[in-house]
Amino acid sequence: MNWFSRGIRSAFRNATRTFALVIILGLSISLALSMLIAHQAVTQKINNVKSSVDNTISIYPAGLRGFTGGGNPLTSAQLLEVSKTTDVTSVAETLSDRMTSSETNLQSPISAGVLGRRFARKVGGLGGVFGNYGGQSFTLPVIVNGTNDPTNLSAFSHTGGGGTFTLQSGTVFNSNSNANVALLGSSIASKNNLKVGSTFTAYSTTITVAGIFSTGNRFGDSQVIMPLQTVQRLTGQTNQITSAVAYVNSVSNVATVTAAIKKELGSAADVTNSIAQAQSIVSALQNIQTISLYSLIGAVIVGAIIILMTMIMIVRERRREIGVIKAIGSSNIRIVGQFMAEAVTLTLVGAIIGITFGVIASKPITQMLVSSSNSSSSSSSRSSLAGSGSGGNFAAHHFSGGHGIFTRVKHDISSVHAVVNFSIVVDGLVAAIFIALIGSAVAAYFIAKIRPAEVMRVE
Repeated sequence: MNWFSRGIRSAFRNATRTFALVIILGLSISLALSMLIAHQAVTQKINNVKSSVDNTISIYPAGLRGFTGGGNPLTSAQLLEVSKTTDVTSVAETLSDRMTSSETNLQSPISAGVLGRRFARKVGGLGGVFGNYGGQSFTLPVIVNGTNDPTNLSAFSHTGGGGTFTLQSGTVFNSNSNANVALLGSSIASKNNLKVGSTFTAYSTTITVAGIFSTGNRFGDSQVIMPLQTVQRLTGQTNQITSAVAYVNSVSNVATVTAAIKKELGSAADVTNSIAQAQSIVSALQNIQTISLYSLIGAVIVGAIIILMTMIMIVRERRREIGVIKAIGSSNIRIVGQFMAEAVTLTLVGAIIGITFGVIASKPITQMLVSSSNSSSSSSSRSSLAGSGSGGNFAAHHFSGGHGIFTRVKHDISSVHAVVNFSIVVDGLVAAIFIALIGSAVAAYFIAKIRPAEVMRVE
């Protein structure tokens, strides 16, 4: 029998000890693997959040996006000064309005439904604006966005509904246009049987459809985009702006430019950027990352100590056996190889158990860490983001804002999912074998010191 097969057989010599050892090792490896998977999942999410940070700064009239939904519009003169701010490359300006049935012949493709009727009852005084809000004649207004950056949905994100602008037909008007033209979302165009070249009325003026676009969502596809100057002229809001997006030349300059814009506009505007939001999310995720890392290190250390102490104990128990094997001519290398094979065998059995339970437990453990982090960060996230001024009027309050940012923080933390892939399992198995080899190598020191004559004399 060679040293390798002897080592494998020796691993199962004491059934009770082997069982207890592999169970303890299995639990240690299971925890380590679960923490490794959780750590990897959180690290990937942190990288995704950081990569989502862009070089834009959102500017709104103070209070417009607040829960009171009030405030005064910004002016073109104010935003001209913003465009002159160092490191600002351009400013996309928007004037948003809601056209009722008395102002346009367009019909919204979105039915009021339970939520729309509930809102109409809440606003009460707006009954005259929205029509018979308690009865069947209630219809949602048509959202119109006047902009100097028509293909950029983020320029009017508070009413745009998100998505990606895709021109399906026609052409896009120029940024400085003052023509009576419009781009229609695919849903509202279909609802009103309009195509490129068709006309509709808005603010008692005939408007020509210049193009049909799609955003990928129903709300965005139900809106109208017109030149900024045209909407200002038709609504009697010359030089007025309800939102703007400032583009900065580098993400690294966003914080300083945000501070400069806040100083320039003062109390007239609410100025926010995506960095603060991302930092709130990353901060909560880093708590999970730290816990999983420390738990991973702890589990690995425990596993290493278990292997080390077990092999030292086994060597001490088998001093006479080692002495006899040496006496009949076996080398230290062969004996060490036997004990290493025994250690690796015990570790592999424990690893099989540990990997099995680790794969099963990784998702619940990750979600437990996420839930704990969500609970601990909820109050701080809510308080830090509440001041960003969000929510508000019919468009803004229900589709974006501070509460929305807080919800996204919770969503981004909760959306961390443990993904078990083959590479993680292989890495865990290799690490377990490496620990076994290190533990048995330490035991080899004691093997080398054993002298056959001394062992036989003592016996």
